Amino acid sequence: MNKLSGPISKFVKVRCPKCKNEQIIFGKPSTKIQCLVCSSILSEPEGGKGKIKARVLEVLE
Repeated sequence: MNKLSGPISKFVKVRCPKCKNEQIIFGKPSTKIQCLVCSSILSEPEGGKGKIKARVLEVLE
């Protein structure tokens, strides 16, 4: 049995392209993620990883 050195999935801090709101989202979402301010789509599920449509500011570990 292999032990992983850490979690595979991460949270990501992104900036909305429309209203510039900064938000923390999950890197592997199972549903569409919308901006909490303007409801613009920030990320969509796509296989394993999510397709992020916003600017990634930081990957949180």
